[in-house]
Amino acid sequence: MVVGLLDLLNEKTIRLDAEAADWPESVRLAGTLLVDIGAVSPSYVDAMVRVVEELGPYMVVAPGIALAHARPEDGVKRMCMSLVSLASPVEFGSEANDPVDLVFAFGAVDKNAHIEVLKDLATFLQHKEAVVVLRCCKSASEVARLIEKYSEYKEGQA
Repeated sequence: MVVGLLDLLNEKTIRLDAEAADWPESVRLAGTLLVDIGAVSPSYVDAMVRVVEELGPYMVVAPGIALAHARPEDGVKRMCMSLVSLASPVEFGSEANDPVDLVFAFGAVDKNAHIEVLKDLATFLQHKEAVVVLRCCKSASEVARLIEKYSEYKEGQA
């Protein structure tokens, strides 16, 4: 079964206009959404923070966008993704892409299971207008409609 963005991002895994004092808190907010749905253990959230501390801000993948993750063995129970939009951006230490106001977190059960959903996310994020609208969304249902719109766009262009 192929899992898409709309299978993972929903009312329980999206938090909009959140407050975070710094990047570790932003990662923890996104990770806690995954803990709350039973998809990862709390140790996975700690591991996501540790990865940035050890390897630097490589997970800041585009201007204002971070994709927090750790290794499957750090506590992933099932494939998952969350999104936190921040009321005030935070610095991760990425010269090219700070400050960050959109924090996605994901967990994969192995090194291959998540490839399709990450392709979907990358395709969605390539649409600059979609990212602009995403930053203005006020509800998880608005986010879902936006993803659906750009997923249809992608399929129509194939």
